Amino acid sequence: MIGKTNLKVLVLDTDYYARQAINSYLAWDRRTRVVHLAETMESVVEYVRRVPETEWPDVVLLDAQAANTPEELAELVKHIEDTIPHVMTLVLDRKLNMDALRACVKARVNGYLLRDELRIRIAWAIVWAQEHDFVVTQSVKDALKDEFEGRLFRARVVPDRRVYPELTERIRQALQLCVVEGMSAELAADEMGISPHTVRSYIKQGYRILEAYDDTVYPPDMSPQERAFMRFTALVEDEKNVQPASNAPEP
Repeated sequence: MIGKTNLKVLVLDTDYYARQAINSYLAWDRRTRVVHLAETMESVVEYVRRVPETEWPDVVLLDAQAANTPEELAELVKHIEDTIPHVMTLVLDRKLNMDALRACVKARVNGYLLRDELRIRIAWAIVWAQEHDFVVTQSVKDALKDEFEGRLFRARVVPDRRVYPELTERIRQALQLCVVEGMSAELAADEMGISPHTVRSYIKQGYRILEAYDDTVYPPDMSPQERAFMRFTALVEDEKNVQPASNAPEP
């Protein structure tokens, strides 16, 4: 539940900009709190050694490129879970690698997710994954159509984002720039080729539309921008409505 869930997240990623982007997305969702950004396993071990156990992560987001081979990836997962008992490990990959996927399953990771499909759903996906044994993004599941047993067969697909039919592309773009990326109305106006006044009007309309489709109870101290981010990135509730992943850019 929003306001009651508090998951501590450690990000192990070799790409500086990817670490910062993940950190930014998770910071908007108060159900997730990044406790450490690591580039290497040595940084993870050092963090665990110097902080009390109450600050150990509940979830590790692991960049698949932190290992050179699928076998090394499995060993890295084992090292993480030996270092942090009972942690949930979710592997993020740039493109589907079936050998890496099978190594992850063998290592008992909790998910294998493609970054370009997950995008800004990452905080919601982390929370949603708590209820499932093994989670994947849609194209990973599509590649497993011939699997009929085991964790690969039972893998659950992270739901798509909630659909707001009344959001026009321009309103959606304004929300993406101002709510998700944190731009000012002036910067968003330059990006969109319109006036700051129009951007602010789009944002107000967007807030009203997002609220109309959402009956979630939010903490009273949550700002309108936080609530808008939560609604804009929310997952569909009925997993049967998940659509195949698109390769189109995020709006």
